[in-house]
Amino acid sequence: MAVKDTERRVNVKERLTIRKRGQITLPKSFIERFGLQEGDSLELEINDEGDITVVPMVQIPASQKWFWTEEWQQGEREAEEDIRRGNVKKFNDIHDLIKELESDD
Repeated sequence: MAVKDTERRVNVKERLTIRKRGQITLPKSFIERFGLQEGDSLELEINDEGDITVVPMVQIPASQKWFWTEEWQQGEREAEEDIRRGNVKKFNDIHDLIKELESDD
């Protein structure tokens, strides 16, 4: 199995052995590199060429799943782009902000 470490842009290659009932043990180096702990989830993907990709997954509370909807993430991307372009306003205090919000401009 080869896993691309996108943060470090390094390929990591480890050999795994399938045991009874389809179980495998992840190498310690893999667990440490990705900060995995007991109970963490991994997602397996198979592409059209038959390559298997292992992606560490983060579980989130159901009350927070709205943040990861496509609609909300699109808004996050737009906000990040506005910030990057400098399309933001800064206020000295809450009163100045309220005046801006109440203005017709």
